[in-house]
Amino acid sequence: MIPGKVLGVTGGIASGKSLVTAILADMGCPVLSADQVARDIVEPGTELLGQLAAAFGPQIITSIGALDRNQLGKIIFNNSEAREQLNALMHPAIAVESAARLAELRKTGSVLIVYEAPLLFEAGAVARVDEILVVFVAPETQVERLCARDGIDRDVALTKIAAQWPESDKVARADYVIDNSGPIDGTRSQVEALYRYLTADYITP
Repeated sequence: MIPGKVLGVTGGIASGKSLVTAILADMGCPVLSADQVARDIVEPGTELLGQLAAAFGPQIITSIGALDRNQLGKIIFNNSEAREQLNALMHPAIAVESAARLAELRKTGSVLIVYEAPLLFEAGAVARVDEILVVFVAPETQVERLCARDGIDRDVALTKIAAQWPESDKVARADYVIDNSGPIDGTRSQVEALYRYLTADYITP
């Protein structure tokens, strides 16, 4: 059985990580999303959800017992101490669950496994992957896309971008970079070329 290589896909907010991941999924790569893991581990009734409620107050729990992400977001948005407290609860739990799920995916015989993790660097999760793909977008394009996607103004967009590592720092630590500043077709061509490169030793033309 071929041991699957785990490719970590990351990048700045609104850079196009999900687009790149979707293209790789279309090409047959199994995908694990760190964001999905983060949602799964705070499902109603989980121990972690109870810990979050104890830390941030009952207002972050909806009437049906689910996490109210909007309320939690308001608490941590401009509060670095609260954000660090949230990360201290979430990141270790995400690490444990992601490691378990990636271990199972490695057993499937897939040549290339994708781990989409927006905070791969910030969360200290680099050890979970074998190589890193950073999705890059030109700074002004990033701001425009974020404003359009979230329906926010420029100042809010810049605050959100500033809360993450600079894209230049991520690019400097990448094994591969996809430039998503242009049309989707151009991004797709780059991703397909990278896929062929990464799987060339195992997939016959």
